[in-house]
Order: sequence, then C-alpha cells, then structure tokens
Amino acid sequence: MAEVADDEIGAALTQLWGGCAPATWNRNRAAVASWLTWCTTKKRWVAPSVPSDVERRRETPDETKAVAKTTIHRLLSRRDVPLREKTLWRMLYETAARAAEILALNVEELDLEGRRAPIRSKGWAIEWVYWDTGTAHLLPQLPDGTQRTRGPLFLSERRPVPARQPAAADICPHTGRGRLGYDRARVLLDKYSGLDLHQLRHSAATHLGNAEIPLQLIMAKTRHKNPRTAMRYTRPGSEAIAAVTEHLAPPRRRH
Repeated sequence: MAEVADDEIGAALTQLWGGCAPATWNRNRAAVASWLTWCTTKKRWVAPSVPSDVERRRETPDETKAVAKTTIHRLLSRRDVPLREKTLWRMLYETAARAAEILALNVEELDLEGRRAPIRSKGWAIEWVYWDTGTAHLLPQLPDGTQRTRGPLFLSERRPVPARQPAAADICPHTGRGRLGYDRARVLLDKYSGLDLHQLRHSAATHLGNAEIPLQLIMAKTRHKNPRTAMRYTRPGSEAIAAVTEHLAPPRRRH
C-alpha cells in the first residue's frame, strides 16, 4: 500500500461509486477513509489517504419515501398479487424490519403463537421482530407452509440450476427450492407497485410517528440505536401534514 498514491484512491472511488446517489457515495467514501485510517493508526502501516479534493457530497433528503397507509393496505389487498409477495410485504411492514433480515428467516425460527421471530441484525446481534394479525393470518397459507418444518421461509419459484447451487442452508429440504433472493424480491415489488423494499420499513416508522408513538418505542420497534437516525425515519408523513393543515382553514359558517 505504500506504493499507492492518494490520487489513485480518489480515482478508484470515482470509478466505483462516482455515479451513485450522494448517500451511497458518502457511505462508501467514509468506509474507505476509515479503513485507511485504521491501517495507519492501529497497524502502523504506510498507507495512502482519501485526497482532499474527493469531498463528501450534499445529500438531499427524500421526503416521499413514506407511503400512505391507505396505499399500503390497498396494495396488500390486491387479488393479482401472489400470496408469497403479499406475505413478505405485509411482514416487512408490520415488523418494520430490513428486507434482508426477513428473507434470511427459516421456518423453524418462527414463533407463530407469540407472533415473533429472532433475526440477526446489523453487527450480528440477535434481536426479536414482531408482527400482527395480518402476517399471522397469511403465514400458514404459504405454499407448502403446513408441510415444511425447516428451511427458508420464503422460497424461489423454481429449483436452482446446478451451475448456481446456493449454500445448503439456503435450500428447502422438503421442496429443493432455494431461498428467495433480495434482488428478485426487489424486482417484484417494483413490478406491482413501483415501490422499494425499504419504503415499507420507512413507512411503518412514519406511521408510528404519526400515531404519536414515543420515539423510544419506535426505536425499539425499528431497532435503531441512534435517536438522530430514527428521527430521520419518523418525520410526519403527508397524511399527518394534511391533517394539520385543516387547522388553518377558515371557520365554517353556522346557519
């Protein structure tokens, strides 16, 4: 690394993430800078640094990420949406969990009576996520749901080909089908609704905030550790703002 110049680090960052969104650019830039700092301060290695002209980019917050509750319930009641997708989306919304966490669940991990399941969150901590009656009603209806006792909860449409054989833990021992992947789940939600998987989690947090649930409880639900991060997800949604606007209307006439 001693032979790598600062400008080469900047060029690599630009080539890899120069065309990404500002938040993605800032996140990856910070990760590279942190690792290079660790190399020089902790390991005492001669290492380059991120050049000063490769700056953080200004992030413009997207205030439209939260979807109205009526929109979500309308989506989850559509008859043209397959049961697997309907169950996954309902579970993501009610648990306010990350999509990767729910997709990693196995059948044997579900506590159907307690309406909860353990997931491995960021930092590999094991935490509980909880769902409500909507998910509880759909889970037993999943294809092969009553026959399967272990293996991935959400399965792909068909068995994997030999050339792309996943790990044994990602194959259902009853059906031979693989675990539903994040990319496929993302494409299907976009196909039916034009939404992103993370919007379900974001919307859940926003709806809890609109219901005046204390921030501490919202953080426990979403499992955010930093209040500032949680507050970014709990800004009042369009429905709450519209309701507040009604207080500015002129007084109604009385006859």
